Amino acid sequence: MRDISQKVSTLRTAVAKAVLRVSPSTIEQIKNNTLPKGNPLEVAKVAAIQAAKNTSQIIPYCHPLPVDYVGVEFHLDEDCIVIKVTVKAIYKTGVEMEALTAASVAALTIYDMAKMVDDLMLIEQVTLEEKRGGKSDYAAHDTEENSSRTEKTSKQKAAVLTLSDSLSRGKGEDISGKMLTTALSDEGFEVVEYTILADDEAEIVPAARRICDELKADLLITTGGTGLGPRDRTPEALSRLIERELPGIAEALRAYGQERNSFSMLSRAVAGQRDRTIIISLPGAPQAVQDGLKVLFPVIKHAFKMMEGHGHGHKHKTHEHSSAHGKK
Repeated sequence: MRDISQKVSTLRTAVAKAVLRVSPSTIEQIKNNTLPKGNPLEVAKVAAIQAAKNTSQIIPYCHPLPVDYVGVEFHLDEDCIVIKVTVKAIYKTGVEMEALTAASVAALTIYDMAKMVDDLMLIEQVTLEEKRGGKSDYAAHDTEENSSRTEKTSKQKAAVLTLSDSLSRGKGEDISGKMLTTALSDEGFEVVEYTILADDEAEIVPAARRICDELKADLLITTGGTGLGPRDRTPEALSRLIERELPGIAEALRAYGQERNSFSMLSRAVAGQRDRTIIISLPGAPQAVQDGLKVLFPVIKHAFKMMEGHGHGHKHKTHEHSSAHGKK
């Protein structure tokens, strides 16, 4: 199984469809509730719900997850039954397999209950119609925004400040700062500055102000100085520059971190906006920075779109040819 312990829990939704081809006489018997084994739709609905909740026991590499909702719909046409299953969960991974499994089991259940009167039934398809939640939702955002931005401007600019007394004196390697510069480059930013400073307001404030006001960076991320040490003054320094607070970012960082390390409650990290620059402070520990990156990307990119006056709306992925079963 893949390690999903570092992923962020979000609302995940998947919609799957199964099509069962049957004879017109079978449709009539289902409508009239005259099949020898009883009403297959009622049983198939329960079977689909059970299948969604137990998918991880059937498919080896599926993670067990807390299913929050399973909706099952049946549409009876002249010679086929269309089964639509919607599954929702707030979790770290998607529910596509739960929806596909549920739709498959619903079709198989109807097949089993009607096979004694219809030996020509055919499960034509089981397809994933739609999925929402997770990084895939933001991929389309990024593609559209980057395409639009390419026509007008260059890459977005980012800057990194490492705030550490010892590192500023050349003692040790700045693992966290380098991690940030690499991650920002990988996310498509142009890193216009990477500087190591002492954790001193007299150094931090002018450096951060220059990055925001002169370099016009879109994103400034600092690492270090967010704890309770006598020299930890990063939050105070950045708060002098922030014009509009973004408390949700700091809350999300601490919430994510505390699920993995209870010391995260001691972080005083802040986030906010100065003119067109988003400022975010992260702790100095490499693991904390790694965790922070998991929280920030790709969601933080949406903030730039909002700053341009756009809303939250985004397109969800739909699937027209994502078949789980071919024709039999």
